[in-house]
Amino acid sequence: MSANPAYLAPGEGETVFSVSASPIKFGAGALRELGADAVALGMKRVGMFVDDHVLGSAPGQTALAALRDAGVAVEVYDHARCEPDSDSFEAAAAFARDGNFDGFVSLGGGSVMDTAKAANLLASYPDELIAYINAPIGRAKPIPGKLKPHIACPTTCGTGSETTGITIVDLKSVGLKTGIASPLLKPTLALVDPTTTETLPGGVVAACGFDVLTHAVESYTARPYTSRPRPAHPSQRPPYQGATPYNDIGSLAAIRLGGRYLARAVRDAGDVEARHQLMFASTLAGLAFGSAGVHIPHAMSYAVATLRHVYRAQGYEEREPMVPHGIAVVINAPAAFRFTAPANPARHLEAAAALGADVAGAKPEDAGEILAGAFIALMRETGLPSGIAALGYGETDVPALAAGAYAQQRPLVMAPRSVSQQDLEGLYRGAMRYW
Repeated sequence: MSANPAYLAPGEGETVFSVSASPIKFGAGALRELGADAVALGMKRVGMFVDDHVLGSAPGQTALAALRDAGVAVEVYDHARCEPDSDSFEAAAAFARDGNFDGFVSLGGGSVMDTAKAANLLASYPDELIAYINAPIGRAKPIPGKLKPHIACPTTCGTGSETTGITIVDLKSVGLKTGIASPLLKPTLALVDPTTTETLPGGVVAACGFDVLTHAVESYTARPYTSRPRPAHPSQRPPYQGATPYNDIGSLAAIRLGGRYLARAVRDAGDVEARHQLMFASTLAGLAFGSAGVHIPHAMSYAVATLRHVYRAQGYEEREPMVPHGIAVVINAPAAFRFTAPANPARHLEAAAALGADVAGAKPEDAGEILAGAFIALMRETGLPSGIAALGYGETDVPALAAGAYAQQRPLVMAPRSVSQQDLEGLYRGAMRYW
């Protein structure tokens, strides 16, 4: 059984794509304007979601001071879980329901921003979490209406969650990582201050930066929006539409920036240019995949992050054992892009060239190996694990990993090539060790 519906012939499918991007404020010092932005959105009493490590940092103090100096009352929630699960989402929702807030601020990485999105939703329109979870795992209940204003302030250069309408959670009841997707989840304002990345450990920058690159390559190589059928009504057009001329621009720009600056940003915390440029790449990639979607590496990542918790990543030593999202994604990318390249070799070669690979004289049949090689070289340079075996997985885990990934139909249907559960077993075997 394959995940993807058959492609439509040219002229038979969709002819329209839509873009629903959040307003963005980007630049050094932007966080000092948080209070003014909150007031402009009508916020008087704010629930602020923040990672406990960030709260006592310079960005945490800047954000609090900006809100309080603007006359905004703030109640802090600093229990957001890194790689959130359904219990942590429910606890955050209780805080949001009980606080009588008229808006929310999130300050941290993707986990914090995703927690704020979920809390805003469950407080505004109470229901079981599973009701809103993407099908076929959940019931995919449509969000009934607008949520309260939410200003998302990333402090890591990777997830792009500040621009997207998705929140990801480890759903404990089924033992799978999955999500909720809706344009209504997009933050009201993405406030991106790249100075927040200057004190990040190199391992955190590596994990986050590879999330940027994989997002961008997945959205650039996703099935074209024209391959989907036209919706019966414009309201039925999906938020993730496939590759479009709009997302192509941001995707390629993000890949170029990541290829140029990721290793520098990991090696040297004092390389301000590299870290700021990587944060810009993150924002660009978020805008791109928020329109196009992601595909196989992300679908595979959810099982990798969920089924075994023994790995301690560099930069995350103070956390309980886990696989950070960016590592869970990129660890599958070389194997996945080898598989998808035959569907569109030109796009895979363009992505490889943007990443910095030499594609002169490359043949179409070389595309997958060249792109995979570019990822592997950068993974080795930045100290990432050599494959999922280094995360604690072995051959006996492959069937469960593939079953978990195959349940992720929302991203899998965006792949440029149909992928079966058996294919996924082969991809996990291919991702076991790269060097």
